[in-house]
Amino acid sequence: MSAGHWIGGAPVAPREARADVDTAVTTAAAAAHGWRHTASFDRGRVLMAVARRLLAELDDLAELETAETGKPLALAEAEIRGAAEYFEFYASLVHLPAGDVIDVRPDLHVYTIREPFGVVGIITPWNLPLNQATRAVAPALAAGNVVVVKPAETTSRTTLALARLATEEGLPDGVLNVVAGPGSSVGTAIVEHPLVRKVAFTGSVPVGQTIGRIAAERILPLTLELGGKSANIVFADADLPFAATEAVRAFTTNAGQVCSSGTRLLVERTIHDDFVTAVAAATRTAQVGPMITEKQFETVQHYFKVAETEGAQAVVGGTTGPGRHVEPTVYTGVTNDMTIAREEIFGPVLVVIPFDTEAEAVAIANDSDYGLVGGVFTADISRAFRVAGAIEAGQVYVNSWSTQSVQMPFGGHKASGYGREKGIEALNHYSHLKSVSVRITPGP
Repeated sequence: MSAGHWIGGAPVAPREARADVDTAVTTAAAAAHGWRHTASFDRGRVLMAVARRLLAELDDLAELETAETGKPLALAEAEIRGAAEYFEFYASLVHLPAGDVIDVRPDLHVYTIREPFGVVGIITPWNLPLNQATRAVAPALAAGNVVVVKPAETTSRTTLALARLATEEGLPDGVLNVVAGPGSSVGTAIVEHPLVRKVAFTGSVPVGQTIGRIAAERILPLTLELGGKSANIVFADADLPFAATEAVRAFTTNAGQVCSSGTRLLVERTIHDDFVTAVAAATRTAQVGPMITEKQFETVQHYFKVAETEGAQAVVGGTTGPGRHVEPTVYTGVTNDMTIAREEIFGPVLVVIPFDTEAEAVAIANDSDYGLVGGVFTADISRAFRVAGAIEAGQVYVNSWSTQSVQMPFGGHKASGYGREKGIEALNHYSHLKSVSVRITPGP
């Protein structure tokens, strides 16, 4: 499929960005009434059909994603399976009760109902193109919304393929539209369009701030899933060989191009040296793909220079290879005030910071502008609960990194964003609540 748009159930050649966005949004708005009032069973059947089709085309979609991103085929295949799970999960939730009855007094019948926003704009990043798109599209459609998606301009083909196959599986024309192009033009036009009633954005903090300023003027509800500098805390009593393996997986998956990567490794000082040796050994065997964009490749090289300037020591890595490959890198001699410990690098780069006490570990973990994910490795279950409760993050993993699932709400604290994707909770973020009070007249 050639790059372009998908509007109203058909491929469309690009023109001027604002005109294309206006066409997509007005087309979606025209389809909103019909989709909102489609019976829940019928909505669910379409979403389930899309899930099955994604699995049926898994090989082709994974190859297409690998061709655009360079990521290993096995990783792309796993992400496509996850994309299918989003549609399968939300297909099963369209029948949930859409409100509650509230006991106020005998002469009033008070109830709440959840209603779709209408046109939802979804702006997705380049690191997990189809997976991130379906994470937002599936719950938005399940809640009865219509959607206009802007994928990253460098990785748009699988999102266009999603729109095509969803249409072929019975999704009505205009319910799912894709407008490809730069965020500065297409993304801005979506957020500014008066018929767009909700926006979900996954990407960088600066772009999220720009979207937030536009949304503030429009009083537009947002779901923002932004960056991270997640702390992974390892105590001396943990299963250390397993924790070392997990620590490497936490920062090398998708070549570190994941907002929820565990890029700050906090290690109890009594085991610091031995644990770093184990992590370094596991890092040397890690197989990672390339940086997806040339710009990101250059960004990681910039941080290598920053690390050298700050006096950090690379116990493994610190170099790049051909084809935008970055050798997985582990830095020691790091303090939490260093640039490489505070800024999101978005590459396979880990900083190791020692700590002495539980309280110090929590303080270091929380001393960050971000609050997306945290990790705790310990054999002490009481400590696990204490630390998990104290970490300022939207998700905390205990004794296993990144045990994410479609059922588990995902989102951030602080500069990592707000709102939630995934889980039943996502349906609340793709709908708004109405309260209705009906007076009951006395009977005979």
